[in-house]
Amino acid sequence: MPDRSITVGIICGGPSPEAGVSRLSAGRISSPLEKNFQKVVTLELDEMLPTNLTFHQVDVVFPVAHGPMGEDGCLQGLLEIMGIPYVGSAVLGSACALDKVTTKRILQAAGIPMAKDCVVSRTAPLNLSVNQCLEALGEKVIIKPFAQGSGIGIQFAQGEKELSERLRSGFEKDEQLLVETFIQGREVTAGVLELETTQVLPTTEIITPDNAWYDYTHRYTPGLSEHIIPARITDDQRKRVQEIALQAHQLVRCRDISRSDFIVPEDGEPIFSEINNLPGMTPTSLFPDGARHAGIEFEELICRLVDNAMLRKEKQFNKNDYWPIPELNVSIQ
Repeated sequence: MPDRSITVGIICGGPSPEAGVSRLSAGRISSPLEKNFQKVVTLELDEMLPTNLTFHQVDVVFPVAHGPMGEDGCLQGLLEIMGIPYVGSAVLGSACALDKVTTKRILQAAGIPMAKDCVVSRTAPLNLSVNQCLEALGEKVIIKPFAQGSGIGIQFAQGEKELSERLRSGFEKDEQLLVETFIQGREVTAGVLELETTQVLPTTEIITPDNAWYDYTHRYTPGLSEHIIPARITDDQRKRVQEIALQAHQLVRCRDISRSDFIVPEDGEPIFSEINNLPGMTPTSLFPDGARHAGIEFEELICRLVDNAMLRKEKQFNKNDYWPIPELNVSIQ
């Protein structure tokens, strides 16, 4: 039986635009954790975090701080230094997964199907960037920030005029942008869950009123999106989505949980879009729905993830067990 007489720290907030959403996740997971563990504290991702982790003698962390600083390896690196086990991907997997371009380059090398893209920079002449995108990607494109989740900063453009306007707008926020060919199809997602074994969760199709873009508002407002499980795609497409989700999880070096998003055309192969290495746990989030359809209720999911993270505490890095290094007979002058 796992040790439940421990202190669990939930970390949320931080400087990311998704700070508010992360606090929704924190509020939702706090109740099942409080029911099953001796002490649960919710902490902000700020400069006082190391002090607060030490003060509360936190044994294990469940991070739900989405976006930059919380999901990109920064928080994970702090926890590694402090020797506190945590739920979710480690430093490298977190850093690779949050950066959309890094993710794409890793998966492209493995032959995973995805949209053609161009990376454009604020420092390049705008007209050259526009022409480059139109020639390589066609008239209709989607523009994405490198390292934001929840649909933040996503823009669509068709033709030279719109693309110029959208890029100019995007460069006010980011130095570089990812531009992809727009692909028509169903929005489908599949999660991967690692506990005692690794399993791919059922496919989920996302429906929005009037086929609206699944943006920040539609993701987190109850009633503005519908999750259909399993997704209404062919058996071959469903199998392929799950295969790619597992492959992406492993290649990007995710751990414990991830969720991969796809555009699935009417005919043909699913197109990988992006991977989320720390899926949300809000009332409208996709990952918990997928887990529930796989027979894992929310309380069990949250508690087993914490138990699993605690097991890693016994396996933390010990330099005495690593490659031996010869003693150097040198003196500091």
